[in-house]
Amino acid sequence: MAKKKISRTTINFWLDTLLLLLFLVLSWVAVVTRFIFPPGPDAAGWKLWGWNYDHWCGLQFAMLCLLGLAILVHVMLHWTWVCGVVANWNGRKKGPGRDDGSRTLWGVSLLIVVFNVIGLAVALAALMVEAPVK
Repeated sequence: MAKKKISRTTINFWLDTLLLLLFLVLSWVAVVTRFIFPPGPDAAGWKLWGWNYDHWCGLQFAMLCLLGLAILVHVMLHWTWVCGVVANWNGRKKGPGRDDGSRTLWGVSLLIVVFNVIGLAVALAALMVEAPVK
């Protein structure tokens, strides 16, 4: 008996379902940490279902990381489409002179720009954070 190959449509459906569930859980945890607990230091000692504020913030960050990973997989599965769209935005229409290599170059260039902007924002935040005055 031959193994049945899983279609791209099925993979995309389940990945999109996972993305939706991760987004909903992340949103719920964010609401809990923002509106259920008192702000920052005032939350010391407060617990919800045995978890304190720090546990809930850790869960929120874990959900954010999982969502980011799932989005990365989603983009990887649609990489050819992403590269084609970016290439079209830059006046590279279908036809001679537009191959997969140039489309991939446009897509990778976009990723490089996005990651550099994020890295710059994190670096600026690290340089500009202020410690409390004693």
